This record gives sequence, C-alpha cells and structure tokens, in this order.
Amino acid sequence: MSLTLLLVQTLNGLQLGVLLFLIAAGLTLVFGVMDFINLAHGVQYMLGAYLAVMFYALTGNFLIALVLALGAALAFGLLLEFAVFRHLYDRDHVDQVIATFGVIIFLNQGVKLAWGASPLSLPIPDALSGSIVLMPGLLYPVWRLVIIGSGLAVALLLYLLVGRTRVGMLVRAGATNATMVSALGVDIRRLFMIVFGFGTMLAAFAGIMIAPILSVEPGMGDTILILAFVVIVIGGIGSIRGAFLAALIIGLVDTLGRSFSVDILRLFMAPSPARTVGPAIASMLIYLLMALVLFFRPTGLFPAKGR
Repeated sequence: MSLTLLLVQTLNGLQLGVLLFLIAAGLTLVFGVMDFINLAHGVQYMLGAYLAVMFYALTGNFLIALVLALGAALAFGLLLEFAVFRHLYDRDHVDQVIATFGVIIFLNQGVKLAWGASPLSLPIPDALSGSIVLMPGLLYPVWRLVIIGSGLAVALLLYLLVGRTRVGMLVRAGATNATMVSALGVDIRRLFMIVFGFGTMLAAFAGIMIAPILSVEPGMGDTILILAFVVIVIGGIGSIRGAFLAALIIGLVDTLGRSFSVDILRLFMAPSPARTVGPAIASMLIYLLMALVLFFRPTGLFPAKGR
C-alpha cells in the first residue's frame, strides 16, 4: 500500500461521492417532500449523458451541449412528472415502485431505439484534458478534479437554496410535514413539480459530468441508483446535509475498500485466501455500513426534522 495510491483512491472516492450526492440530493427531496419512491430517478442520469452526447455531436462545443442537455433533461423530467408520476402521488408505495420500474424498462429500450445498444462516449473538453501534478510522482486527471469541484459547488449552491430562500424553506417544511404545508395554503403540487424538476437536473448533470469517463450505455443509471438509495438511507430521508455527508462516506468506503481490502486482510491471513475473501468483503462494505446505521440510527444520521 503506497501513499500515492492512497491519495489517488481517496480522490477517486471523493469523485464517486459527489456524483452520488448529485443523484441522491434530488432523490431524497422527492422522497422526503413527496413521499414518492421514484425508481426511475437513475434514468435521468442516463438521459443526461445521452443528451449531452447528442448535443455535442450537433454543436461540437461541450459547454453548449451541457446547457442544452440540462434544459432537455428538465423538460423531459417535467413531462414524465405531468404524464405519469403525478398520477401516482396518492397511490401506495407498491404501485409507485411497479410503475416507475416500468418507466425504467421503457426508457432503457427507448434509448436503444434512439441511439443503439452500443456504448457511446463524450470527449473531454480540450482545455480540461490531461493531468495535473498534485505532488512529486502523482499525476491526476484534470477532469476528475473538475467533477469534484463542480459537485462541491453544487452542494454549496443547494445549501444556500434550501437554507436561505423561501422556496427552500417550503421544501424543508414539506420534507417535515407536507400535509401541514398544504393546509397553510401552499400549492403543494407546484412545490412537488419544482422539487422534481430540480432533482431531474441534478441527476442529469451527474450523468453529463461522468460521460467523458464512463461509457454511455442503456441501463447505466440502474447500478448507481442502488448506491443513491443507500446514501439517502444512511444520511436520512429528506436531508440534504445527510445526503452530502453520506455520499462522501459511501464513495470513500466503497473505493478504498475495493482498493485495499486484500492488502489489509493479508495482515491477518495468507495471501491466497485474502485474494478470495477481500473482493467479497469489499463489495459488501457499504451495505454492512447501512445495516449498522439502521441498527443504531433507524432514521439515518441526519434525518429531516420531524422524522
């Protein structure tokens, strides 16, 4: 285990953490404010990546493609909310799970028809390609640092919006007691639409930012959605602060666990069984962490007040 590898994997863990936060922030608000289980939230992450690839092919400019993809993702998310999701708000959670799972299947097949089943890629902007020297012997890709920086910037913006604005006050109140907020004369449906649209843009932004690193392919949002649900369970439903801290914890635990579990186990057992047991334990670490949090703090580390 070298210091250079530890620093690189720590930065990779932070990158995964901020991406998880971008997805989990919208998901926890939708769940907390609307009491709506949206399994199709990961689809917005996938659509953001595909739309960015499409607009980049049309414009040849990453920034323009980013803006157009975010706008298109927002419009499509609001269309889904109007056509499908708002009819499920008053249904029980089983109906919501079944319906949104159907949306996942439909849209995964839809992107195959529109863009094909083969993986696509989005080029890194020329000005942000290459690597930067963080310390002697340690080069780190500039784009990964951009992802970390943009994710932290969005986290700060969310903190200000949720904590310092009237809409944010209503969102926090809705996460605590949506029925009371509605009884006080707030148009709760409009609030739901704002929350849903904002969550859609956050997930799409995560998909756009990771597209230059990972392959853009059907179903790419399914796996990360599972991690996002783990984040909101650990952080606390409806809590932006909880989602942020839990996302960073999950990103670091998952990345460092997969990188160093074998080396750590070699301190206690022979190399051969360590190579067998290490990856198995590493793949379970975040779920073991979730189980521990649920045992000691059933509402999560930082639940919204009133929960």
